[in-house]
Amino acid sequence: MLERILLLARIFHDHGKQLYMVGGTVRDLLLQRNSSPDADLTTDATPDEVKRLVEAVHPSAVVLVGEQFGTVRLHFRHTERPASASAEESESGASETAEDIVEITTFRTERYNPDSRKPEVGFGTVLEEDLLRRDFTINAMARDPLSGAIIDAFSGRADLEARVLRAVGNDPAKRFEEDPLRLLRAVRFAAQLDFAIEAQTAEAIARQASSLAKISRERVREEMNKLLVSPRPALGLRLMVDLGLMEHVIPEVLELQGVSQHPGGHSKDVYRHVLQVVQNAPPRLVTRWAALMHDIAKPRTRTVDEGKVHFFGHEDVGAHMARDILKRLKFDRDHIERVCRLVRMHMRSNAYTSDWTDGAVRRLMLEADEALPDLLDLSQADITSYRQEKVSRAVARVQELRARAAFLKEEAERVPLKSPLDGNELMELFGRGPGPWLKPIKEHLLGLVIDGKLAPDDKAGATEEAEAFMAAHSELQTAGEQRG
Repeated sequence: MLERILLLARIFHDHGKQLYMVGGTVRDLLLQRNSSPDADLTTDATPDEVKRLVEAVHPSAVVLVGEQFGTVRLHFRHTERPASASAEESESGASETAEDIVEITTFRTERYNPDSRKPEVGFGTVLEEDLLRRDFTINAMARDPLSGAIIDAFSGRADLEARVLRAVGNDPAKRFEEDPLRLLRAVRFAAQLDFAIEAQTAEAIARQASSLAKISRERVREEMNKLLVSPRPALGLRLMVDLGLMEHVIPEVLELQGVSQHPGGHSKDVYRHVLQVVQNAPPRLVTRWAALMHDIAKPRTRTVDEGKVHFFGHEDVGAHMARDILKRLKFDRDHIERVCRLVRMHMRSNAYTSDWTDGAVRRLMLEADEALPDLLDLSQADITSYRQEKVSRAVARVQELRARAAFLKEEAERVPLKSPLDGNELMELFGRGPGPWLKPIKEHLLGLVIDGKLAPDDKAGATEEAEAFMAAHSELQTAGEQRG
């Protein structure tokens, strides 16, 4: 990517135009932090000039993102061998297509109109004016690709070293007025980089928190996703609560505060527990959203009976709440279903003990289906006790369930779990045509296979079981009398 940027910089320079690396590209370079393979550049060339100049590097696609933003996006496809490919695969040409993206944005500046309280944003010619309009000082540095010089007009490098997030300029409120999503970006960067938010910047965020409600839920969703898969999601979520942002994103989280899980309030409240579970969970989007949602209904289901605290049915109520929250944030149906399944099932996996039969484990596996790895990871993340011996026992329990599930999965791949008699064989056995009478018999036979009481290929045993089941259920004897 750097070679491509250098080539672009030479082309722009030869045509009398400036071109700088900017924003997160420079920040991550100075932090020596692995970041996206994409790059952000800025220039004094107009979008039309950019489109002409980039032809020389032969991008696979050139897209004008928006006239008002002045951003030209370059797509570069290339072929690379997967890191896991063997020597034989490499020699045979095993490879995959990847894509790098370079965004080049024309300098922006403000023009003041005496008839308007807000400045008009337009294209500019001065780099420092463009940098002034960026969000935080650590993102307001530029780098000359040809000389390597860093342009740092707002002390971004010092803030990087101090691990501080500070709004650009002397008026943080102005930065957030330009785009209220920056309120959420601040806590997201804190979570990604483990940075503190400078005091005046934090005060401005708290004062303007309500303006986050004006932002489209799709944009909010994307920031939340980045925050949740960051290295410090608990930090970001706590900042959202402390600075008043959570009220305008997921207000249900605020209900978790102060809700004790034990009588007398001697344990951590549900809020602190949930933050720890999110932090413990692997940084996968579905798993961390499920971790955030798994106890969301505890405040609404809490009861105390004879000195004991209960949250009866919180997993089912929580699945409904999670669905509403995720719909509100405009998630797609697949993501919603996967998160809700984990929320609904998390108490099932948490209840596992060594005396579970193989059938009970198989039933859990069948219900969880492809979400089983996420469910087991959530179950392990849900272990937040301060007592190390309790944690060790709980982790061992999850690991045992994981091992048993893996063994049973391998076994099922050798001999698939299915009824020994299919629908046609059952119709032949009872001399009946298709109808609703078939389903309960097939489910009964499959249940016996799952529980290990009937082999998947034991047709004789299945015949006896089917006849006994039919005899015991008189309501099925009159169903489906007509032969197909």
